[in-house]
Amino acid sequence: MEYITTTHLRTKTSQLVNSLKKGNSVSLIHRSKIVGIIEPAKNPPKTFDAAKFKQLVKSLNLPQTTYAQREKRYRAHLMKKYGKGLS
Repeated sequence: MEYITTTHLRTKTSQLVNSLKKGNSVSLIHRSKIVGIIEPAKNPPKTFDAAKFKQLVKSLNLPQTTYAQREKRYRAHLMKKYGKGLS
């Protein structure tokens, strides 16, 4: 296990990131005591798939709206939520 001090967090961030990318965990030291462990993420984030998203939107069968219709609905929502004091 590797170690990094709180003062080195600012100067050695690239080394910390490289270590985490390799899958290593790093102990965080503050005033000669281990205060925590920095570990790499367990599950990598999912990538956005535009084709699946488009298919999902099609399956929802949402009505087509114009910009004016969206603006009108948005203004009505703001009036309901905040009242007339909005300009």
